[in-house]
Amino acid sequence: MIGLISATAAGARARERVAAAWPDRTRVYDGPVGDAVRRAFAECEQLVCFLATGAVVRLVAPLLADKASDPGVVCVDEGGRFAVSLVGGHGGGANELARAVGELLGAEPVVTTATDSVGVPGLDTLGLPVEGDVAAVSRALLDGEPVVLEAEVPWPLPPLPVAPSGPYAIRLTDRLAEPAAHEVVLRPPSLVVGVGASSGAPADEVLGLVEGALRDAGLSARSVAELATVHAKAGEPGIVEAAARLGVPLVTYSAEELAAVDVPNPSQAPLAAVGTPSVAEAAALVRGGELLVPKRKSAGQAGQPAMATCAVVRRPCRGRLAVVGLGPGARDLLTPRAKDELRRASVLVGLDQYVDQIRDLIRPGTRVLESGLGAEEERARTAVSEARLGRAVALIGSGDAGVYAMASPALAEASDDIDVVGVPGVTAALAAGAILGAPLGHDHVSISLSDLHTPWEVIERRVRAAAEADIVVTFYNPRSRGRDWQLPKALAILAEHREPTTPVGVVRNASRADESSRLTTLVGLDPATVDMMTVVTVGNTATREIAGRMVTPRGYRWQEEPK
Repeated sequence: MIGLISATAAGARARERVAAAWPDRTRVYDGPVGDAVRRAFAECEQLVCFLATGAVVRLVAPLLADKASDPGVVCVDEGGRFAVSLVGGHGGGANELARAVGELLGAEPVVTTATDSVGVPGLDTLGLPVEGDVAAVSRALLDGEPVVLEAEVPWPLPPLPVAPSGPYAIRLTDRLAEPAAHEVVLRPPSLVVGVGASSGAPADEVLGLVEGALRDAGLSARSVAELATVHAKAGEPGIVEAAARLGVPLVTYSAEELAAVDVPNPSQAPLAAVGTPSVAEAAALVRGGELLVPKRKSAGQAGQPAMATCAVVRRPCRGRLAVVGLGPGARDLLTPRAKDELRRASVLVGLDQYVDQIRDLIRPGTRVLESGLGAEEERARTAVSEARLGRAVALIGSGDAGVYAMASPALAEASDDIDVVGVPGVTAALAAGAILGAPLGHDHVSISLSDLHTPWEVIERRVRAAAEADIVVTFYNPRSRGRDWQLPKALAILAEHREPTTPVGVVRNASRADESSRLTTLVGLDPATVDMMTVVTVGNTATREIAGRMVTPRGYRWQEEPK
């Protein structure tokens, strides 16, 4: 919950805007400001104070205890010009909250956390348990001193400006290890613990077995991602409580799924009880991985027989491929989600001219793999291969990456051994449509006139279908120096079904600095004025030019002539 506090009418107006935008996330605190801040500080995860920064500093100073537990505090000036991350930038989420409040109010977010300021990921913001000298290693990263990344297990991390050798180290491991001097240990969630238990097995016995198995194998409990068992044990109190005390989810599988897993130590007892010859080993291995601790029984309690079993598996690392649409070119049409993915990726793959477009957003340490025109399939293979190595990869394309761009070849290459995330972008058709007016107000279709990958016979059939169906058409790749006859042919096909005066919109370099646009007609368009940087939108029989804008009505009735 986010506590909102204000003292003046101006502050209250901004406070109410935030409360209205986030009704389920915020709580307004009224009354004397000091009392309101104290109550919010005790009851909320974050605070937004619409007060002078000095006043907020004095109010929260006596309340501060520890940066790991204090709420994040954002201060907004009464003019609504700045949203300042004051306390708990990382641990309390104040940096992200300042950005979100700034976007909501049109205020400038002010973030002074060193790592955020220079674009280096904070080691305590990676979403992984962290141990060791975080301050010293973070300072070394900021100062450009050599920091070594020792990845004992592969895991997708954001870019870190690391060196092959140096006095500081970041160690990524699921092994029990005390951080050395000038070292930070990151714990990836790489371990799955399969658990079986008799009815009524005490939670202490289950938990003791799991912790002992991990300790004896030299593995860290902080790298346990989940406890896994059979459906029949989903409600077993001892297993449920053990998962809760470890702070991990309990995942269950059907007996049929587990029975199909090849395990080294099957048994008749679980087969008779729950329908599978293995619970612990099978549940740990069902999604693949390396068996680190074979089935192990608990010692029992007070002379009673063992009531629990467990097995530990290091699950396969799943790399992450984000296919990112950069939009049509203008920076303000690049979505916040796309920016986040660019910052998250340790490997960036893309066409050289698109890389140049967002080079200033690339974090230090990001490995950039760029190539020229015509290498689309090679870029897709490269991106997938990098993700299969356990890396966080961003594959970029213009517009929306799923529209005449990189998503199709990448997903054709990828299998289910990596995580794939699609990040939508503003397409050229949408950008051009907004410039022209509202040409896409009814059914519409986009057709590429390039026959490099699609036979012209197929393209022509699609153009004829759109013409006969009276659908607005946006032509991509309309004309190049080597392809100068396709657009005239497509326009002639449309002219068989539409009036010569049908509005046509022509937009070149939509949203870029040298953007140009014009409205013409089906008979008036000169194809020689069109190139590959242009999209051409041809209206349907209802499309009109109104006040210099191209408009296709949502329905046709409102344009019917009065009788």
